[in-house]
Amino acid sequence: MENASKFYIDGKWVEPTSDATSDLIDPATEKVYATVAMGTAEDIDKAVKAARRAFSTFSKSSVEERIELLQKIDTIFRRRQREIAETVTQEIGMPISVSSTFLLDWCKVHTAETIEILRNFAFSEKLGTTTIYKEPIGVVGMITPWNFPIGQIFTKILPALATGCTIVLKPSQLTPLDGIIAAEILDEAGVPAGVFNLVNGDGRVAGEAISQHPDIDMVSFTGSTRAGIQVTKSAADTIKRVVNELGGKSANIILDDADFETAVENAVGNCFFINGQACDAGTRLLVPRNRLDEVTKIAAAAANAYVSGPPSAPETTLGPVVNANQFERVQHFIQTGIDEGARLVAGGTGRPDGIEAGYFVKPTIFADVKPEMTIYREEIFGPVLSISAYDDLDDAVQMANDTVYGLAAHITGKNMDTIRKLSRELRAGSVFVNSPDLDPKAPFGGYRQSGNGRECGEYGFTEFLEVKAVVGHG
Repeated sequence: MENASKFYIDGKWVEPTSDATSDLIDPATEKVYATVAMGTAEDIDKAVKAARRAFSTFSKSSVEERIELLQKIDTIFRRRQREIAETVTQEIGMPISVSSTFLLDWCKVHTAETIEILRNFAFSEKLGTTTIYKEPIGVVGMITPWNFPIGQIFTKILPALATGCTIVLKPSQLTPLDGIIAAEILDEAGVPAGVFNLVNGDGRVAGEAISQHPDIDMVSFTGSTRAGIQVTKSAADTIKRVVNELGGKSANIILDDADFETAVENAVGNCFFINGQACDAGTRLLVPRNRLDEVTKIAAAAANAYVSGPPSAPETTLGPVVNANQFERVQHFIQTGIDEGARLVAGGTGRPDGIEAGYFVKPTIFADVKPEMTIYREEIFGPVLSISAYDDLDDAVQMANDTVYGLAAHITGKNMDTIRKLSRELRAGSVFVNSPDLDPKAPFGGYRQSGNGRECGEYGFTEFLEVKAVVGHG
């Protein structure tokens, strides 16, 4: 990729300040497929200065101008969407059947939703004798994750641009190429110089520089809870706004009146989505005790039906995890589950049969998982599903809420009165009922150690705004 050795700063592709680079490893083959430049604090500072200069004018741009910019971005994205899907598949091993459908749809749907919000949003309102103005917060530092790369980039940059903010983006060092494509799209769309800036690098250097920079007004971070804590600490000295979307260990509750064949197959699919690397996945499956044996058989059969193989092959349904460290981490958790006495009903340690290279994990199901077990409590981030039995709905709620996280929860059943009551008792930022379709209006974010603030829809839009009260305005 032509721009892999450069950064996009102040409307131009520029040389880095150091010669540091990082090799990108294809998770399906374990071979180097690209090398990218790694940014320093000096590179971040250059990008921040450009964003600060651009803010003085872009913050005053009209709604019509920003809508036109978003529409141009959408048009160019659609022209390059196949290239984007193939890039993400190579970066993280996401099956092409997912990267060419759900991932692309996510970006397009959220672009349309952001335009619709912007077209109708009230940036001022009267309250008594006071006029309330909602103004762009300023320069936003964005740190995006590797598990849903360009999807998360679009989730953050669209509302920031729509509200008149300027941006310094650092994608994950594991998935920088789709970020480079995003920068190329914005450049072609005519984003004003300095409004959007891209610096690749790692969290320890470039990410820390973003968190600490005094001229960054807000940090929008998605990643692990451990990293989110560090971002928050680093940002504290400058009292900037921090929006964190962090880890999860979400419960998936199947009620006794559900269609169990469909519900359990969907639960396995939800857990194994993006090769088990989705933060809101229902990795703890909670089922009525008298249905446990039935659920276990359905889940094992569903797991064994997954096809592991080259993620670029249309028949592949489960690709590799992202890198060697993640592979070893998942292997450790699987072995820990076995050692602590959970019942292994599918998968296990090692690679799937017939696969000799790549970071492929066997699709794994554990039953009889107790709340004190490590695999019940820790976020694994791999294709590993834990099944636990509950005695009644009060027990299900207690088990679901027995976690330091609170990103999401899932419920499957037929009695909507029961589901509505149950959903109000779950301590989670999102509750997904009966495997719903994507709703771009729904805010996304977590309780407790799953983060703060919200992304997507109008709630995500307003995170990028400051509120000014002009009292006595008349």
